[in-house]
Amino acid sequence: MARTVLLVEDDPRVRKVLALALQDEGFVVHQAADGAQGLERAEEEPPDVVLLDLMLPDTDGFSVCRAIRRRSDIPIIMVTARTDSHDVVAGLEAGADDYVTKPLVAKELAARIRALLRRSEPHPAAAAGRTRVRAGDLEIGLQDGLVRLAGKTVPVTRTEYRLLVELALAEGRICSREHLLERVWGYDYFGDSRIVDVHVRRLRTKVEADPASPEHVVTVRGLGYRLAVRPEV
Repeated sequence: MARTVLLVEDDPRVRKVLALALQDEGFVVHQAADGAQGLERAEEEPPDVVLLDLMLPDTDGFSVCRAIRRRSDIPIIMVTARTDSHDVVAGLEAGADDYVTKPLVAKELAARIRALLRRSEPHPAAAAGRTRVRAGDLEIGLQDGLVRLAGKTVPVTRTEYRLLVELALAEGRICSREHLLERVWGYDYFGDSRIVDVHVRRLRTKVEADPASPEHVVTVRGLGYRLAVRPEV
């Protein structure tokens, strides 16, 4: 079955070109011309991925992203014409899983969408018989896709879950940002490690008692991140 993309873009010319390009790549494309219409369509016909422009006539993409994220873990790719670091980080912290900058290249965009969709599939470790990994009171389910802290389910996005799984399966070893980019995002990110740092920061707000002094997801300065774990099968 073809996967669906909700394209939220106010410029009708850009929207038409992107929709045709994504359809040529095999996607079913739903369209919205502003933030309100995008939110309505996301709720009425939940897509597999949202492609969300940052600049919209009625609101900004940050607000739309936060509104979607409050009710769903649908993967979101933020589209921006800006290259300013603040805008990129703000988009990721609003809940976006990924970002792309204009002008867009259809083949690259399709590859990113497919990489994002793969994160909703069961992790390969589950097929090998692993059921869960523990790190103190933090438990990562490899088959049910759930994260629990002190026995309570923690709501995480698909990208946050994949990031946590990769850290957990390293069994205490350090994971570089480059390794996490390759394993979680699944394509060449041109050395931009900000996306890893922002997702780690967002993940810590959910799994750490004190995100400023993390006990689970620990930074190893100059090298990357690690998670002390006790694997169980």
